[in-house]
Amino acid sequence: MPRDGTATKERISNEASRLFAERGIYQVTNREITEAAGQRNVSALNYHFGGREELLAALLTSNGGPVDDARGRLLGELDDAPTTDDLIACLVVPYAACLGTEHGRQYVQIVAQLRGRFAAWRVESDTATTTHLQRILDSLEERPPGVSADIRTERLVGMIMLMTSAVAERARTIETGSAPALDHDGFVDNLVTMLTGVLEPPRSRTR
Repeated sequence: MPRDGTATKERISNEASRLFAERGIYQVTNREITEAAGQRNVSALNYHFGGREELLAALLTSNGGPVDDARGRLLGELDDAPTTDDLIACLVVPYAACLGTEHGRQYVQIVAQLRGRFAAWRVESDTATTTHLQRILDSLEERPPGVSADIRTERLVGMIMLMTSAVAERARTIETGSAPALDHDGFVDNLVTMLTGVLEPPRSRTR
């Protein structure tokens, strides 16, 4: 592709990322994306990406690949019998690191809008950029023993929803220029604790 074509594709990608995060994936039109990228022809999006869904997939892959690589490195540092919070930390730490950049904050806000597609995503996802994520989720879905598979699946979905919404909300807070209540490490530690509690709640309640 010519150099100017590459630059155009990058502008479309950047503007789509910004608009999807700010206003919502399903609220932004293709025309708004292409106009924000300085393109007069709305078909520029289809030309460079093939379509809207392909553009969204490209945004998720470009950010998700490095996140998954980082998860793989953390997994490699664990022993043969990792605890639930060890595995959840491998899930959370690289994801929360996205909060450190503007593009990363856009990414986590986009992912949070896709929570309802989680079940389909596990079947249809790009395995090249979710290999380690799948390993973590498969292992977590086996915990705790003695709980039915249906309940474990429900808890896993709830955990993912909590993680994505919590990180997205922190991203929005940072974008407004406000200081979050917790510093980054405190936020990550607390989130890991909360997510562990979702998968392994107390066996009984005290009164």
